[in-house]
Amino acid sequence: MQTVDQALNTNDLTDTNAQASVNTDPNTYTLDEPIVRGNQTITQVTLRRPKSGELRGVTLSDLVNLDVSALSRVLPRISSPTLTEQDVANLDPADLVQLGGIFSGFLMTKAIASKVASLTA
Repeated sequence: MQTVDQALNTNDLTDTNAQASVNTDPNTYTLDEPIVRGNQTITQVTLRRPKSGELRGVTLSDLVNLDVSALSRVLPRISSPTLTEQDVANLDPADLVQLGGIFSGFLMTKAIASKVASLTA
């Protein structure tokens, strides 16, 4: 029979495992500094691969260089929940770099992405 402490430890382990399995999407990032909008708190952001039209108004070279202004225009178009340009401007720099890294992966061809994956595996 389990003691109360053992049951609590088991529940803690289950909660930790559930949290770990929630973030298995490589395009989802858990923010170090959550975004607070009124009574809404955003702790995770998922990016999707943009279509060419969603890159309008920015140069590809700026996006490849992870230019903050370019990311501020594109991230709101491809994020879920939808971030505003102001949200992106207020991101912690570490969070912006991580989201930029996810975005840069979208600019690679499948062949290059598979080579990179094989080198890092």
